[in-house]
Amino acid sequence: MNLEQIQSALGEQQVDGWLFYDHHHRDPIAYRILGLSDSLHVSRRWYYFIPAEGQPRKLTHRIESGKLAALPGSGHLYSSWQELEDGLRTMLESYKKLAMQYSPRNAIMYVSLVDAGTIEVLRDMGKTIVSSADLVSRFEAVLTPEQIASHYEAQRHIDEIVTTAWKHIATRLRSGGAAPLNEYEVMVWLQEAMRRAGIAEGYGPNVSVNANSSDSHYEPSSAFSKPIREGDFLLIDIWGRMDRPGTCFYDITWTGVVGREPSERERQVFSAVAQARDAAIRTVQDAFAAGKPLAGWQADDAARAVIRSAGFGEYFTHRTGHSISTETHGNGANLDNLETHDERLILPYTCFSVEPGIYLPEFGVRSEINMLTEPGRAVVTGPIQSELVRI
Repeated sequence: MNLEQIQSALGEQQVDGWLFYDHHHRDPIAYRILGLSDSLHVSRRWYYFIPAEGQPRKLTHRIESGKLAALPGSGHLYSSWQELEDGLRTMLESYKKLAMQYSPRNAIMYVSLVDAGTIEVLRDMGKTIVSSADLVSRFEAVLTPEQIASHYEAQRHIDEIVTTAWKHIATRLRSGGAAPLNEYEVMVWLQEAMRRAGIAEGYGPNVSVNANSSDSHYEPSSAFSKPIREGDFLLIDIWGRMDRPGTCFYDITWTGVVGREPSERERQVFSAVAQARDAAIRTVQDAFAAGKPLAGWQADDAARAVIRSAGFGEYFTHRTGHSISTETHGNGANLDNLETHDERLILPYTCFSVEPGIYLPEFGVRSEINMLTEPGRAVVTGPIQSELVRI
């Protein structure tokens, strides 16, 4: 935990302090930001308060008095629920506006981890509870230079693997083998290629043909997998990070057609998706170039407007993008004004996907790229698909 950085951020957010609370590991964000072990045995409630100025304060149960011993600040103990509430009242007496892992109306469910009862207790004490969402982004989603470098390392390997995969699929299909190629076999081929490249195991990818490509979270298996044949439409969604602690993911989706030219319908859908993707990219780049704050929902709106105007609005069934860090779906701002109204700001030195999609009954198109931001600039970190791949 970097106390100085947290208190600086609290001052910028104009809140009196950040109140962390947990019971039975309900709030993994708190453990990561405070630097507590996620294997810590916690059977009683604990509270840790970081004021914008001054020393932190702790409130722990007497039989678990040492749970926050590794953290700086003075400690107080409780046993009964009355002592707990008195301890909270005393600990927070001089403070009014508190940030917590809370989101009004559960709008940002990723950080809405504090239970309603705890919020009620604090409000009864006259406290104003505000969301810690932007604070969490700052300490969970902002990448170090080493993590940014690891993202580009994964990008180089994964892009090369995908390029080779198209050739592998074409060779297999035209080799005249007795057993038909299927989605699962290509998925395993991709996994083995990633392992050889030093990418951590256990992640996807999604390989899907025709109607399966309209299931954005489709997962082929050995028991259920469609064959890949000449004339098919094919989608590959692939993601991974280098097999070292603390590395950043790279996550992309490409689509193509097998042994033929795309149909007019496929061209039309791909064009709409690509234009929507590019509209979101421009929105982010323009905002960072101008030094203007940008919330995740605004970039989603830019992409969604393109797809709606093309007449495919009902077929764009998910958010435009998600935060990327050491988790595939990180705790920074998502590009989302559909599933949530994401008001979190897109911060410098963060990474996220841009991946609009149109999912028709017969096939689905998604075009996914990743972006990295820094003060005054936002960049796409890998190739941008400009037309459907011919396999």
